[in-house]
Amino acid sequence: MTERDIPESWSLGKAKEPDITTILSRSGQVNETKMSGVPPADSSSKSVKQSKPNTYGQLPPSGRGSGKVPRWLKSWVLWVLLLTLVPGSIAFMATSMLLKLPSAPNCPSIFWPLASASVRLHCAQLAASKQTVKDLLQAIALVKQLPQSHPLRSEIDRFLEQWSRDILKLADESFQQGKLEEAIATAKQIPEDMAAHELVREQITDWEKIWSEAEGIYQQAENEMREQHWHDAFMAAAKLLRIDNKFWSSIKYDELNRLITTAREDGDKLAKAENLAQSGSVDNLLKAIKIAESIQKESYVYQKAQEAIPQFGRTMLDLAQKKLDNREADEAISIAQQIPLSTGLQSETEDFVAIAEAQRNAWIGNVAGLETAISQAQQIDPSRAVYDKAQQLIARWQLEIQDVSKLEKAREIASQGTINDLTAAIAEAQQVPENNPRGEEARSEINGWVAQIQTIEDRPYLERAEEIAVLEDINSLGAAIAEANQIRRGRALYREAQKKIAIWTEKIERIEDQPYLDQARELARSGNLTAAINVAQQIPSGRALSGEAQAAIDDWRSQIRARENWKRAREVALTGTPQALAEAIRLANRVPRSNILSSDASIAIDQWSQQLLDIARSQSGSDIPRAIETANLIPRNSAVYNAAQEQIRSWREFLNPTPAPEQQFDPLLPNRLQPQQ
Repeated sequence: MTERDIPESWSLGKAKEPDITTILSRSGQVNETKMSGVPPADSSSKSVKQSKPNTYGQLPPSGRGSGKVPRWLKSWVLWVLLLTLVPGSIAFMATSMLLKLPSAPNCPSIFWPLASASVRLHCAQLAASKQTVKDLLQAIALVKQLPQSHPLRSEIDRFLEQWSRDILKLADESFQQGKLEEAIATAKQIPEDMAAHELVREQITDWEKIWSEAEGIYQQAENEMREQHWHDAFMAAAKLLRIDNKFWSSIKYDELNRLITTAREDGDKLAKAENLAQSGSVDNLLKAIKIAESIQKESYVYQKAQEAIPQFGRTMLDLAQKKLDNREADEAISIAQQIPLSTGLQSETEDFVAIAEAQRNAWIGNVAGLETAISQAQQIDPSRAVYDKAQQLIARWQLEIQDVSKLEKAREIASQGTINDLTAAIAEAQQVPENNPRGEEARSEINGWVAQIQTIEDRPYLERAEEIAVLEDINSLGAAIAEANQIRRGRALYREAQKKIAIWTEKIERIEDQPYLDQARELARSGNLTAAINVAQQIPSGRALSGEAQAAIDDWRSQIRARENWKRAREVALTGTPQALAEAIRLANRVPRSNILSSDASIAIDQWSQQLLDIARSQSGSDIPRAIETANLIPRNSAVYNAAQEQIRSWREFLNPTPAPEQQFDPLLPNRLQPQQ
């Protein structure tokens, strides 16, 4: 039932007392019948017609002027009926009036100071049934002030407790929707004197604790995202699922996951940009800047992207500066002009280009280029960061104009190419002070002209030396060396002269030492290795053939050692004992494979190894361990090594036989033994 269903007035209509006709009309008309033989006491002997009621249920009046009582009033049946029906009708009407409920009160129009407790409770229940905070508070206000002694107090207290909890429930719904402040404000509207107010304090404390924990988790995830720790960010976000709040565990959790996913994608973009920037190429740096610019403000890596963009631009400016330092002005300017405005380096870029363009003109190397450079540098405003540098360059270029004039004059003089002209050019260039901007350039030009003078002066010596050395005999080569030695150290042709002297000296040494080497080789071929070594040693170290001679000497000494070892091996083997044969084999193995005696040594090793195996087999009849020891002396490179090893295994198996399997008694075969498994 809503308020508009409530009647406008609780006032009751006044009940009228029913008259007898009403009673009769409700109880039905009474039909009188003639009771024959029973005349009324006051009736006459004449018959009287029965009177009928009129339209309004009233009996017609008796005849005018008649002083007699109507006969029907004298009927005892009528009075019996009247006495029976009238009290019953009155009782029925009274009961109906008592049982009839009053009309519902119009709550909005009630004057509450005079309203009864039942009316207040009724209207409060109607308000509370709407289940809104406002109506629940109105319901509480309607009844909570009623006296404690009121007969309905227990019922009222029960409703107050329920309505307070309903308000808390509505507040919790706001909390679950993410409206913490609204939830707290709603809960605090519950009057402090209510029994449920203690629950309010506990509930608010619980809400604030949950909210604080959720905010902490969210902030932790945000921090991990800013550091690009994506796995840790997802792990932190998962903690929201355990938060006892639908807003945080669903809406904010989903939101956070979307943010982490987006941030991770942006983080990958930024990482790609940083990798591109590390390559150091202009194209990749421009790509890196473009990628970083694509990261939106809402992203958690936006700040890092914004910090990276100026760094990428700074790298481009550094590349441009390196090009400028290498006097590659055009390329330097091109790089600087490509730096995007988003890097925030526009001012620095403009200053760099202005200086670079001026320097490019200054590096042309003539007066016109320097004057243009000075004019460009003078246009730089004093407010610019490079103003001081521009002023320093202007001062330098003004000095250079004077130096360039002198250098241009010196170059013009030197272009004639004679010694006198070159000397005059040197004198002109020496007027440029060493500490002037063009001082180093002047020194370089002077050194070049000095070298030209020295070359002109010394070239005849070298040419005459080459002509003398053509015969390539010792005397001619010596004379050529003497002629070339006239070119002194430090002169322009000194290194060239020394190279030719080294060639001629080597030819002289070969002519002088070749007979010794030829003689030594002849002695070696005849087998006299010792004499060959003695002759070859006459070639001193450091000579042209000294390396070749030393290699031959080493080879001949190796052959001598091989002969000695081979001879000693054969002598030792004659003894025939196992130890002597083993020693002979060891000595024979020292003969190099490249030596002519190597094949003889190999045959002998096989023979001596066979002797060792035969001795071992003869020893096995009486002393198997000794036989094994003898067989072990046979080397791997012998033809009988495998046979010796097989023999050794057989002897060892004989000395250490494999144990036979144990046997056990078979109860089914009392006289036989069964092998144990």
